Amino acid sequence: MGGAERDLIRNLPALSEEFEVVVATLSSSPDLESVCEEYGLRLMRPEEVWSPPSDTISKILDSGFSSATKSWKSIVGLVDSIGDFDCIHITSGDGSLGILGIIPDDVAIHFHLLEPHRGLHEDVLHRMIDGTPKRNLGITRAALSRARIRDLSIIRALSSRESTMISGNSEFTSSRIGEVYGIPSGVLLPSLDSSEFPFEPSDRESAVFEGVESPYVVTIGRASWAKGTWEVISMLQGSGHSLALVGGADDDSISSLAEHAKSCKVGLWIAPRLASHDLCTLVRGATAVVSMAHSEPFGLTPIEAQSLGTPALFVNEGGFRETVSDGVSGRLLPRDNHSSWHDAINQSLEPENRVKWSENGRENISLMGLNPRRFSERLASIFRELV
Repeated sequence: MGGAERDLIRNLPALSEEFEVVVATLSSSPDLESVCEEYGLRLMRPEEVWSPPSDTISKILDSGFSSATKSWKSIVGLVDSIGDFDCIHITSGDGSLGILGIIPDDVAIHFHLLEPHRGLHEDVLHRMIDGTPKRNLGITRAALSRARIRDLSIIRALSSRESTMISGNSEFTSSRIGEVYGIPSGVLLPSLDSSEFPFEPSDRESAVFEGVESPYVVTIGRASWAKGTWEVISMLQGSGHSLALVGGADDDSISSLAEHAKSCKVGLWIAPRLASHDLCTLVRGATAVVSMAHSEPFGLTPIEAQSLGTPALFVNEGGFRETVSDGVSGRLLPRDNHSSWHDAINQSLEPENRVKWSENGRENISLMGLNPRRFSERLASIFRELV
């Protein structure tokens, strides 16, 4: 249940008013199934849940693509009915491109490319939680050359296909698509459901989080070097604040983070996942929501924080620059200047800043049209051009 999946699920009700929707997935979730049932949407999925191969040989041989295609083909009725669709909206992710092999040439495709494949075109995913390379980066890059070449070939071929459009989820992502693949792309912004992250607390927000040391800041996302989790703990040293991490991590990373937090004398509380109303409670009680993620493509966390009225303090990189205006709707801060982060945390304690940054942030959310209705309208406009 990462941000991309949550965004897709929250947009389904609005999409169902604009289109007759069928949802196909290689790996479902209770949240997706609940929404599809509530809105009467047909949900197509394989009998056996697909997951990307994790062993080294499979990654080197790029066998995940072919296994994903096989899984798409195994979904009962999908191959037979896919030619009846007017258009197909594909959200990028593990296995998603495998569906291309069964889509007829006359069916319009919109590919929502949330970020170029970071495991193939960057090294941030090949580092331990503390930034140490998992193995020699040169050898890793060479080993993944086959998969990288295939990825480049597939995306470029898709871009040249008739009745097809590729969109990033931010201007930053669109620019990265151009840098990596050398192709043009549009922008289809994600959305925020204000009823899921309301400014005024709802009756459901009554959770008590034992073990969270106040004052604290919140960072959201499965812990990794790419998400900057280790660096956030380093930054908090001497700030007087503990960290609440929502998203969890693998056992080894959690152990390393705990040791690092202990050495920095920073309190650490970890939740693998929270329901939206519990997340709202946690964020409302925080001094700020923070992130030092590396080149985040868009990042839903800043607008979620702004919607709830909690200051958004984010590294001055990537898509964060499109939803946070420094000193206006939060703070954009240099990665390595910890004193500036501490100053920003202190600024976040001032009621005047909390009110002003949140008001300006919510106004920007409205101006950008970051809601399911506008997402659906934009996608409909794209398909009207293609069909």
